[in-house]
Amino acid sequence: PLMGGGDWNDGMNKVGIKGSGTSVWLGFFLYYIISDFIEIVKKHKKLDTKKYISFLDKLKYSLNTVAWDGDYYLRAFFDNGSTLGSHLNDECKIDLICQSFSILSDVITKDKINSVIKSVEENLVDSDLKIIKLLTPPFSKSINNPGYIMDYPEGIRENGGQYTHATIWYIMALIKLGANELAYNYYQMINPINRTLTKNDVKRYKVEPYVIAADIYSNKQNPGRGGWTWYTGSSAWFYNIGITQILGLRKEGNTLKFSPSVPDNWDCYEIEYKYFDTLYKIKVNFTDNNDIVLDGDKLTKDFITLKNDKRIHAIVVNIRRN
Repeated sequence: PLMGGGDWNDGMNKVGIKGSGTSVWLGFFLYYIISDFIEIVKKHKKLDTKKYISFLDKLKYSLNTVAWDGDYYLRAFFDNGSTLGSHLNDECKIDLICQSFSILSDVITKDKINSVIKSVEENLVDSDLKIIKLLTPPFSKSINNPGYIMDYPEGIRENGGQYTHATIWYIMALIKLGANELAYNYYQMINPINRTLTKNDVKRYKVEPYVIAADIYSNKQNPGRGGWTWYTGSSAWFYNIGITQILGLRKEGNTLKFSPSVPDNWDCYEIEYKYFDTLYKIKVNFTDNNDIVLDGDKLTKDFITLKNDKRIHAIVVNIRRN
């Protein structure tokens, strides 16, 4: 896919500005969207989907060959054909969102998964600063100008700092792979409240610990400092992944379903869910059987039908460990 004036990372607005540069990330995203679109077409329109399936096959092949850099995926190609996000580059040798979306889109082949995760862990995860960088090394004097992202100081915002939006996508990718413990550890690592655990954490972070920061610096002069708070789509993603993916509480229509992805050492957890004027007090146990008990009665189905009867309901969900 052509990159034009930028894709998700609008700071890379000069990569494809002349109309020839392409976005590897957008390739993964396109694959993801068309895969879902095919299912919608099958269900509602009953149209021939062969052309879409054929396109996806070609796209997947290209992403796993042309866009594969040996240990992980490239980020993009400039208008002149030069690579971005390659081990051959001096700046931006690896970019996080392509690695995450290779997994989220199901484009990645099994033989590449361990290599991608290892590359992210070794290059982008900074355990000392408690951040996961968007890319590294940051842009400074790249001959191929990627755009206004290079105008930011090194390690600030998208230019080599943590861009929280993208970090959450990586956590989602880990959950998809079943790496629940690692995903949860990173979820807690980037949780702003945990940046108040020590005086040094507070001194370094400097911004409000009760809201998500869009970015956190890896800049040498301000390492670990929080950036843009109060105005970020990351907060919605952070909340959503905690509720629907880690705790696995999913509302579909007027039903509640449970599909948690918690660490193996969790025996149980409790959560309260308010449905209009009705309160559901839920306890999820990890046991040897699968069932749901609503107000003392075992249900014959694996979900709860929500009713606004203005009562308080006690729910016990028993889930068998895989």
